[in-house]
Amino acid sequence: MAKIVECVPNFSEGRDIRIINAIAGAISNVDGVKFISAEPDKDYNRTVVTFIGLPSAVLDAAFRATQKAAELIDMTTHKGEHPRLGATDVVPFVPVSGVTMKDCVKLAHEFGKRVGEELGIPIYLYEEAATTPERRNLSTIRKGEYEGLQQKLQDPKWKPDYGPATFHAKAGATVTGARMFLIAYNVNLGTNDTKIANEIALRIRESGRIEKDASGNPVLDAKGQKVNVPGSLKAVKAMGVLLEAHNIAQVSINLVNYLVTPPHVAFEEVKKEAASLGIKVTGSEIVGLTPKEALLMAGKFYDSALTDEEKLVSIAAKKLGLSQLEQFDPAKKIIEYQLQ
Repeated sequence: MAKIVECVPNFSEGRDIRIINAIAGAISNVDGVKFISAEPDKDYNRTVVTFIGLPSAVLDAAFRATQKAAELIDMTTHKGEHPRLGATDVVPFVPVSGVTMKDCVKLAHEFGKRVGEELGIPIYLYEEAATTPERRNLSTIRKGEYEGLQQKLQDPKWKPDYGPATFHAKAGATVTGARMFLIAYNVNLGTNDTKIANEIALRIRESGRIEKDASGNPVLDAKGQKVNVPGSLKAVKAMGVLLEAHNIAQVSINLVNYLVTPPHVAFEEVKKEAASLGIKVTGSEIVGLTPKEALLMAGKFYDSALTDEEKLVSIAAKKLGLSQLEQFDPAKKIIEYQLQ
């Protein structure tokens, strides 16, 4: 079995095609790497890049892309809807075949050490590569975003795992780690009201929300701690955003373990919550790639009599409304098809 690692770095640039192409080129020029896609979003001002290859080649490509982003992206002028910490915001390494999670943790450490030493960028490790429990969650590391990074670096608790504990104004900081295959999945609402999208996100995400009383004040337990109400879906992160290009609100979801909560379960749960608020769900989109199994699961959910793989994928795409914003092409969106 070939040793294949996926890398899905997110860069804080979604509008300047010259910068996006330069970063993509830095990856494509590395032998042993197959460039899959670069998916920019103007509203988020962010590009999700996906590539796969041999572990050593993927590591080299990730470094070169980070180097190019530090050269071309200036975080002092960056604005966008999506939370971010740096020019190269997050670099996850994902085992695909012939490699273990432990192998990918090692890659994250090697990447972080090289970027920290050679580029002088503060590096934080998250998920399976996290050095402390507090750093497992990406949103915890990102808290305060780029604008709060300079102050954060002065806190000894937030000393970087690699690189200097000094503020890199132009590049910010980068988070890297190893994780399971994450499906970036957005559900589209028939409204442009982000308050509704945020409300749905709070209801479904695993971390939930702080319980409040009738006056809007946090409810405290016997120890004086705020009471948290978990959301309805496990292994799900979510937030509400406005997609200005289409003037619609989205529930932006990260399915961090699609075997626990696959796309169709998240879709149906958002539909249920949206209906309770008088809003319809109009479709959804997968950003980046998805494992084939996730769509086969959806296809079987919507038509249990089907057994043909192509038909199962087709019914899943139709029922999830994956072509509402852009035509869904299984050959480009399913990772196993990219490896053929």
